[in-house]
Amino acid sequence: MYLSELQNKDIISTKTGANLGRIVDVEVNSEGKILGFIAEEKKFFRKVLKNSETNFTFTDIAKIGADVILVNK
Repeated sequence: MYLSELQNKDIISTKTGANLGRIVDVEVNSEGKILGFIAEEKKFFRKVLKNSETNFTFTDIAKIGADVILVNK
Protein backbone atom coordinates (compact mmCIF):
# COMPACT_ATOMS: atom_id res chain seq x y z
CA MET A 1 0.00 0.00 0.00
CA TYR A 2 1.25 3.47 -0.86
CA LEU A 3 1.21 6.52 1.40
CA SER A 4 -1.01 8.34 -1.09
CA GLU A 5 -3.64 5.61 -0.64
CA LEU A 6 -3.52 6.02 3.15
CA GLN A 7 -3.86 9.80 2.85
CA ASN A 8 -7.25 9.40 1.16
CA LYS A 9 -8.75 7.56 4.14
CA ASP A 10 -10.40 9.13 7.19
CA ILE A 11 -8.83 8.27 10.55
CA ILE A 12 -11.44 7.14 13.10
CA SER A 13 -10.82 6.59 16.82
CA THR A 14 -12.07 3.23 18.10
CA LYS A 15 -12.35 4.65 21.64
CA THR A 16 -14.44 7.75 20.92
CA GLY A 17 -15.70 7.24 17.38
CA ALA A 18 -14.37 10.68 16.47
CA ASN A 19 -13.04 11.49 13.03
CA LEU A 20 -9.41 12.51 13.62
CA GLY A 21 -8.94 13.73 10.06
CA ARG A 22 -6.58 12.40 7.42
CA ILE A 23 -2.87 11.63 7.26
CA VAL A 24 -0.94 14.76 6.34
CA ASP A 25 2.62 13.75 7.21
CA VAL A 26 4.86 10.82 8.13
CA GLU A 27 7.57 10.80 10.78
CA VAL A 28 10.75 9.08 9.54
CA ASN A 29 14.05 8.49 11.36
CA SER A 30 17.52 9.02 9.84
CA GLU A 31 17.62 5.39 8.67
CA GLY A 32 14.39 5.77 6.67
CA LYS A 33 12.19 3.78 9.07
CA ILE A 34 8.63 5.08 9.52
CA LEU A 35 8.11 6.00 13.17
CA GLY A 36 4.55 7.25 12.94
CA PHE A 37 1.88 9.20 11.14
CA ILE A 38 0.41 12.64 11.70
CA ALA A 39 -3.30 13.15 11.08
CA GLU A 40 -4.91 16.57 10.94
CA GLU A 41 -8.56 17.54 11.23
CA LYS A 42 -10.24 19.11 8.25
CA LYS A 43 -10.27 22.90 8.46
CA PHE A 44 -13.43 24.62 7.28
CA PHE A 45 -13.23 28.21 6.06
CA ARG A 46 -9.49 28.23 6.83
CA LYS A 47 -10.05 28.31 10.58
CA VAL A 48 -7.00 27.35 12.58
CA LEU A 49 -7.98 24.76 15.15
CA LYS A 50 -5.89 24.48 18.28
CA ASN A 51 -4.13 21.13 18.66
CA SER A 52 -5.73 19.69 15.53
CA GLU A 53 -2.90 17.19 14.99
CA THR A 54 -2.97 13.58 16.18
CA ASN A 55 0.11 11.35 16.14
CA PHE A 56 -0.17 7.58 15.91
CA THR A 57 2.07 4.61 15.09
CA PHE A 58 1.61 1.29 13.32
CA THR A 59 0.78 -0.35 16.66
CA ASP A 60 -2.14 2.09 17.15
CA ILE A 61 -3.79 0.96 13.89
CA ALA A 62 -6.57 -1.54 14.56
CA LYS A 63 -7.82 -1.98 10.97
CA ILE A 64 -7.34 -0.45 7.54
CA GLY A 65 -10.54 -0.56 5.55
CA ALA A 66 -11.56 0.57 2.09
CA ASP A 67 -12.54 4.07 3.26
CA VAL A 68 -11.22 4.46 6.83
CA ILE A 69 -8.35 3.62 9.15
CA LEU A 70 -9.40 2.64 12.68
CA VAL A 71 -6.92 3.62 15.38
CA ASN A 72 -6.82 2.87 19.10
CA LYS A 73 -6.58 6.50 20.25
